Parts: sequence; C-alpha cells; structure tokens
Amino acid sequence: MTLSDWIHVVLLALIQGLTEFLPISSSAHLILPSRLLGWPDQGLAFDVGVHVGTLVAVVIYFRTEVSRMFLASLAVIGGRQSEDGRLGWLVILATLPALVFGGLCSTLVEHYGRSILVIAATTLIFGVLLGWADIKGTRVRRNESLGVRDALTIGLAQALALIPGTSRSGITITASLMLGFDRQSAARFSFLLSIPVIVAAGSLKSLELVRSGSDTQWVMVGIGAILAAVSALACIYLFLKWLDRVGMIPFVLYRLLLGFALLGVWFVS
Repeated sequence: MTLSDWIHVVLLALIQGLTEFLPISSSAHLILPSRLLGWPDQGLAFDVGVHVGTLVAVVIYFRTEVSRMFLASLAVIGGRQSEDGRLGWLVILATLPALVFGGLCSTLVEHYGRSILVIAATTLIFGVLLGWADIKGTRVRRNESLGVRDALTIGLAQALALIPGTSRSGITITASLMLGFDRQSAARFSFLLSIPVIVAAGSLKSLELVRSGSDTQWVMVGIGAILAAVSALACIYLFLKWLDRVGMIPFVLYRLLLGFALLGVWFVS
C-alpha cells in the first residue's frame, strides 16, 4: 500500500467513527470522497471493519444497559416482566422496518440514491426537519414512557436512512423529538437502535465478503476498525455530554452548509 492509500484509510475510518452517531449521515460522508475527490473504494472488507469498530464503540459505551436489556429480554420470554426487558423488545420492534425496507429497496437505493443531488436534497430536507423538531418538540417524555406505537414510528423513520444523506441517528432523533421525548432519551434510544442495525448490515456485508473470496489487506482493515472504534466512542461520549447544552442547531447549520455546497457542486458539474 502507498502512503496515499494509508491516508485514505485513516481519514475514511475517522469519518465513519465521527459521523456514525452524529445526525449528519455517515453514509453521505463516506460516499462524497469518491464522488468529489476521486478516492478509490477501499473494499468490502474495510467497510465491514469500520462498521465493526463503530459497533464495538456503542456496545462498550452502553455495556451496562445492553447487558441488562439482553438478559431481561430473555426473562420476558419466561414471563418475567421488567422495564429493561420491555425496552429491549421495543428496540427489536423498532429495528424491523429497517430490515424489511432494506431487503426490499437496497438495490433501488444503490442505483438511484447515491448521486450528489440526492445526498444534497436529503441533507437539506432532513436537516431542516431536525431543527424544527428540536425547536418545536415538548421534550417532556423519557424512554420509560416509550410504547409500541412510538417504537414503530421511530423504526419507520429509521428505514428512511437507507437513502444516503438522511442520517440514521438524525432521523430517529427527529422522530423521537417529534413524539415529545427529551434530547437525551431520543439520542440514547437512537444509539441503542444502531446496535441491531449495524449487526445486520455487517452480517450481510460479511457474507458478501466470504462469497467474493477476494484478497484482503487485513492490517488495513484492523487499523480502520480500531480508528473507527476509538473515534466513535469519543464521539458518543462528547455528543451526550454536550447535547443538552448545544442542542441540534449546530448540526442543522452544518447540514445546511453541506447541502448547499453539494448543490453548488452538482450545478457546476
């Protein structure tokens, strides 16, 4: 690998880690370097590696909650009800729409959803929607009041994140704020929702990798995974720490600037 390849690996891993959990769309930021700068695709194994890194980060940060929810969810099957078990099953319920729509629409999105114009439009539209939800939301509910209808609503919103530029965390936080949840509850449920989604996406990509039988630069993949994990863990910690202080407006402004810049690039290209 050349020095240029290593620079691309480091920057793409950091982009994945820093944008996966911020409401600014990691998929858009990973597509744009190749679209705007002509960077080569680092390959399926690298994609799997950085997703594993972000998965490790969110599981480490929420290790206590995840452990309680997992055990309590199993106990629910045996008839023992608990708040952690209820939340665990609501996470699973909210994940189903993304899995269904992902299976039905992934090819369509791959062919028509990765253009600069689409990314610019979704970045702007869902950025404005995020700002509106943050300003207008009552922010009086906590996850203890989360119900089946809430979980399905947030899950249906998450399915829209198949379109690059939408942002999985952004659209799920937007939906939660619209339902009256406070910022911390909205963000935490969004992050917990990321775990089964990343597991599902990573599993599919891993199967593709096995079937392709292609040679893999495992050192590159390992370094990418580590960088993605460290940067994602730092991002989750700082985002939740500063969320109530700064709100969503800085991310909305960033999305507006990025969206209009992309429209400018599309217009002159």
